[in-house]
Amino acid sequence: MLDSIINGSTITAEGFMICLITSLVLGAVIAAFHSFKNRYSKNFLITLVLLPAIIQSVIMLVNGNVGTGVAVMGAFSLVRFRSLPGNSREIASIFLAMAVGLATGMGYIILAAVFTVVIGIVTMALVAAPIGETKALERELKVVIPENLDYAGIFDDVFETFTEGTELIKVKTVNMGSLYELIYHLTLKDKNDEKKMIDDLRARNGNLEIVCGRIAEKTETL
Repeated sequence: MLDSIINGSTITAEGFMICLITSLVLGAVIAAFHSFKNRYSKNFLITLVLLPAIIQSVIMLVNGNVGTGVAVMGAFSLVRFRSLPGNSREIASIFLAMAVGLATGMGYIILAAVFTVVIGIVTMALVAAPIGETKALERELKVVIPENLDYAGIFDDVFETFTEGTELIKVKTVNMGSLYELIYHLTLKDKNDEKKMIDDLRARNGNLEIVCGRIAEKTETL
């Protein structure tokens, strides 16, 4: 069942077409899995669809020739320096597409299909699971105060009233050093009290700028 459809070093036209069509179909499946609850571009999806077929064709061209294999490896190593770094999920999708291309290039059609489906289902399950997500009541708060105010503990009583926990992340000077910008990460007790908390903060910081919003998700790069 998991045997290769290619016998020896001879590749027939029929075998090549079967592998090529399988590579394109599995590339489309990988692109569909990658787009599940994810930000993506059209060009990247096109790349995921075509990459298995390209890798498969290269493997069939090499077909046991050591010299050609070394040359191809050198050519692929140059691609890394001509492309932008991607996030971790994009890197995983690219490696999956390459692995599928290697499998179909060696004639292991069923193995490539099973591998794609299993990895895709596991990926969707992990993405759908609430792992590492920002909680609904977590906020990033930016408060601007005059330079003559001591920011240490200045809003503690307000935070005790409206939040379950607060952490001062960053302090920086703005407006030529005449103002301080305080950045907090906090968890609200009740989302309906957000406006009341901001009103109390405005009364404390002289009605200067306050920004409260969801904590931005980090973008991982490799």
